[in-house]
Amino acid sequence: MNAADIMTTPVVTIGPDAQIREIAALLLEKRISGVPVVDGGRVIGFVNEADLLRRHEIGTDAATPERSWWAQLIRPERLSFDYVKTHAGRARDIMTRDVVAVAEDTPLQRIATILAARHVRRVPVLRSHQLVGIVTRADLVRAIARKPRNSEAPAQTDEDIRQRLLAELEKQPWWHPDWSAVDVLGGIVTYRGLLESEGERQAARVAAENVPGVRGVEDNRTPWAAWQSFT
Repeated sequence: MNAADIMTTPVVTIGPDAQIREIAALLLEKRISGVPVVDGGRVIGFVNEADLLRRHEIGTDAATPERSWWAQLIRPERLSFDYVKTHAGRARDIMTRDVVAVAEDTPLQRIATILAARHVRRVPVLRSHQLVGIVTRADLVRAIARKPRNSEAPAQTDEDIRQRLLAELEKQPWWHPDWSAVDVLGGIVTYRGLLESEGERQAARVAAENVPGVRGVEDNRTPWAAWQSFT
């Protein structure tokens, strides 16, 4: 699945001169936690709830994190920057400017990585630099809810199940093919051999359960440490 499959469109936007009170009212009305700032069709920033937490209107501007005297000497411009964020009246002055965008064909895996790595809740979707949609964390959650589990066609034979499972296992760094064997009989997957940890046992079970046609999993492998004590 790609961004185009789950993105929200059309997108609620504001201009760079939008007033703070208008922005707050819009977030409440639309029940959203952030809104892109668009100028000439291009996304130039985002205003999020976090940008409105410390504001002089409600007396929270003094909640600016305390900084040591030496930090103030090294970066005195930070104090003036904080003042702008807490007192400015327009979107252009308080918006987050560091915006990472994706294309319509960006895979969901890449989007999830961006959201997690950058600690953001949404990314704009662009087509030729123009905003066409937005993908939020909630959109990813909805995608999980919509996609049926084991949506692939069930394997026809036990050997089909085994081959599908091996194809998945061989992509995983925790799988040790020299230590383990996989058998399938009547839809029941059986693991034999050795393993390093109980985490590997759980991961192997999940991998098997995700293969359509699997009716159960039996893991008869012996932990490596226990096997060594017998030798």
